[in-house]
Amino acid sequence: MTGFEAAAGDLPLVLQIVIPIVAEIGLLILLLVVLTMDLFTRSTRREAVGFVAAVGMLIIMGLNLVISFAWVNHPFFVENTVLGGMIRFDMLATIFRTMILLAAALACLIATDVEGLGRAGEFYAVTIAATLGMCLMSASADLVMLFLSLETASISLYILAGFLRNSETSSEAGIKYYLFGAFTSGLFLYGLSLIFGFTGTTNIYAIAEPLAALLDEGATSGVLGVVAALLLILVGFGFKISAVPFHFWTPDVYEGAPTPVTAFISTASKAASFALLVRVFDVIWPDAAAVYWTGLLAALAVITMTLGNVLALVQSNVKRLLAYSSIAQAGYTLIGVVALNQSTFGVAAVAFYMFMYVLTNIAAFTVVIVVANQIGGDDSQDFAGLHRRAPGLALAMTLALLSLSGVPPLAGFFGKFFLFSAAVDAGYVWLAVIGVLNSIVALYYYLVLIKVMWVDQAVEEGPLSFSTASSLVLWVTGAGMIIMGTVAGPWLGWAITAAENLTAMVP
Repeated sequence: MTGFEAAAGDLPLVLQIVIPIVAEIGLLILLLVVLTMDLFTRSTRREAVGFVAAVGMLIIMGLNLVISFAWVNHPFFVENTVLGGMIRFDMLATIFRTMILLAAALACLIATDVEGLGRAGEFYAVTIAATLGMCLMSASADLVMLFLSLETASISLYILAGFLRNSETSSEAGIKYYLFGAFTSGLFLYGLSLIFGFTGTTNIYAIAEPLAALLDEGATSGVLGVVAALLLILVGFGFKISAVPFHFWTPDVYEGAPTPVTAFISTASKAASFALLVRVFDVIWPDAAAVYWTGLLAALAVITMTLGNVLALVQSNVKRLLAYSSIAQAGYTLIGVVALNQSTFGVAAVAFYMFMYVLTNIAAFTVVIVVANQIGGDDSQDFAGLHRRAPGLALAMTLALLSLSGVPPLAGFFGKFFLFSAAVDAGYVWLAVIGVLNSIVALYYYLVLIKVMWVDQAVEEGPLSFSTASSLVLWVTGAGMIIMGTVAGPWLGWAITAAENLTAMVP
């Protein structure tokens, strides 16, 4: 009996369909509203389109939270899949949808201050389309939906990266992102097709059993085929999360893309990709295949966080520094993915860490936007003496950098603590030790930038001003970092509930 059939007489069929995808329906409506506003709003007042997009996504986020908490464990949805098994209605999808919608709303707010974006209604429309794809990614329960949602998000992000057509760096970023993305998408799709060929099904929750049977047969061709599919799928995920050696696009795209787009890619896209990665590796691969993927992911985590931190040490451009930092953060997060085979706490640690990361990176890139708009650059020396010219900006950037480095009492401390604890509980003590050592390395280059802001002399004097939108974003993200770092219990409890719900009541 499916979720549609359960007590159909008590709950109208239309509600059984609408409730699990209310966020996606809301985004489609918001997309139409934004496009209509863009047509009928004067060019001098089109910043209002950005505010409507941001507020709309916050409303959708709140509505989705209320409905999810009210209905996700309701007997009408006891099997948790809808639309013929294409979408999974569970708490993991809810927590990642919340991150994605929040990141998208904040990105739209900070975009209103950027020349070439603030009055471009189509920019907000494409951002909403990308958000729609990412929300579907976080809830995908079928290989077909998985790939379609991934490409919906990816194609939208290619457009956003190259949105400033008169900027050579933006055009270059868009082309590089597209070329790398198209190549890895082809490999990823081939890996999914191999999985379908081996199992005869595209339902993620029905794949593990036939794959286990294939591995139990012990045939060399079957084992090699599964390993090949695993490697191809890892290529696709590695590109999306900026894991080494699929990270080559990251520094150039982060530097060349409009800064609000960089903030959006580095947070919402990464959160959606990790939601999908967790679901695929916790559900698809049977225990017999764990020996292959846990070892691969552990090696990927070590290489990614180490190379990201080492290359960040020599960066003078703040956007490139944050790009390599983002690569390193992906390595830390992979530690939780490695641990999820042994404990559901690994999933919870990933969810908590990604929520922290969304808040932290949005704050950092908001400061970069304000500095670049008024000083004209985003090199580290442009931040010299920032505490005298804009104490609030310097404080916000300091909080973001310290949170990324894992300094208490900020959210990043508990984020790293939970990841490393999950690794220790799963028996990967050596992986946790490497993560701690990398965190120490990262602290150095974060402190260097903090020193530049608080100790070095500014080249020019005079206060910097920033808009109400930027101020609001900094207040929200700053408060979030502090609250998650000082009152971590409720957030961790939510993440643990999402982890326990991931494989519960499987259809």
